[in-house]
Amino acid sequence: MNGESRGGPVAGGPHRPGGSGGPRVREGVVFPDTGDGHRWVVGAVVVDGRGRAFAQRRSPDRKAFPNCWDVVGGHVEAGESAVRALAREVAEETGWRLRSVEAELFRLVWTPDDGVDRHEVDYLVRVDGDLSSPRLEEGKHTEFMWVDEEHLHLLHDERDPGDYFIADIVQKGLEAARHLGLNDSD
Repeated sequence: MNGESRGGPVAGGPHRPGGSGGPRVREGVVFPDTGDGHRWVVGAVVVDGRGRAFAQRRSPDRKAFPNCWDVVGGHVEAGESAVRALAREVAEETGWRLRSVEAELFRLVWTPDDGVDRHEVDYLVRVDGDLSSPRLEEGKHTEFMWVDEEHLHLLHDERDPGDYFIADIVQKGLEAARHLGLNDSD
């Protein structure tokens, strides 16, 4: 394992994987062993404390899910833990810093056109940085928006109506944030 994976946080509250410099991890959040030979993907539903979640539109020339709304995330690199991949993807795609991992939202296995299974885990996260001005990854994302539960339908884009995974995972994130008392806070 890569130092901060499976055992979960120490009893008594949030802990910081790999020492005091990493993001806080809420008690009970467990990370997969990303060195198990599978192709891992992590997703981050970023919430702002005002009952909204961040979404970004993939550029129209992306190979997978072109011109669709998405959450922050991507592939776990060789030798990288899930929490380090979350922090890297947040920084690369938005310029923000991962502050905390609050909950696991969903796990799934999906297979894109290349035929290689992806093992995905999506998390509810908080970040530090200017939330009004993310630095979108050039060439990969074209726009962003913050959505609340009343506006989830805006994430129903050019996909087949049976494939509204992003809207569903954002809804799970917003519900978890409300349940954990993360709204109306810093």
